[in-house]
Amino acid sequence: MNPEIEARARERVTPELIAAFRRDGVVCIRALLTPAQVERLRAGIDANLAEPSPRAKVASRPGDPGFFIEDFCNWQDNAAYREVIFGSALAPAAGLLTGSRRIRLYHDHMLTKEPGTRAPTPWHQDQPYYNVEGDLNCSFWIPVDPVRRASTLEFVAGSQRGPWLMPRSFMDNQAKWFPDGSLQEMPDIEATCAERTILGWALEPGDVVAFHMLALHASGGVDGDRRRRVFSLRVLGDDMVHAPRAWVTSPPFPGLDQRLPAGVPMDDPLFPVLWEQPA
Repeated sequence: MNPEIEARARERVTPELIAAFRRDGVVCIRALLTPAQVERLRAGIDANLAEPSPRAKVASRPGDPGFFIEDFCNWQDNAAYREVIFGSALAPAAGLLTGSRRIRLYHDHMLTKEPGTRAPTPWHQDQPYYNVEGDLNCSFWIPVDPVRRASTLEFVAGSQRGPWLMPRSFMDNQAKWFPDGSLQEMPDIEATCAERTILGWALEPGDVVAFHMLALHASGGVDGDRRRRVFSLRVLGDDMVHAPRAWVTSPPFPGLDQRLPAGVPMDDPLFPVLWEQPA
């Protein structure tokens, strides 16, 4: 790891932010990425939008005046994504936030809402959709466009402590992962906001929201005068292990259960080590 990158992470990720991440499950790290890295992510997202992978999904309905598209697991084919994943302060920042000695790539996720998109992202946790278990993890939500407070990602503070809640498909509310009744259902967050601490930030390019994979989060649509292009990176800390599922996870990793047994670290070429604590 370049010493300058390590130093940038240590400068931006203060002891106060580390304590807040472990208490609330989410923090905003201002100016973690450099302007050049933000520009590379813009180029990577635009290339991804021009040629979506077979894993891409449209997440807005036909009558929506905007357009919401997601795509997953493109770092091997997108040079701009690779440069930022492997050459920025994101991985050492995750090491500091989680207290891990080693940070491993899990997957990348592109989310773009075009101007006027009404489609909300409903309240959910990420980890129940995945094929991993453990507590030391971090997701980064990285907008390359300015994001107003009304259009940002919001979080229920402290929700990373659980319980796991039933994951459902966003468009039709189907339980395609854990069987119905096996996990608690999502409470009505909107009806109980006054009883909770809801966190969210207006963001400028270079700012990064870091959150635990069990932290409850959601977002609304975007205004008609602004795009919201976001690159998200999921990384794994020291205690994260493979949890093969009997269903197709989101994103899917076909064939991985034939290479990795349950309960072992994600030691596979799909999940390279990004950072290790200096000796």
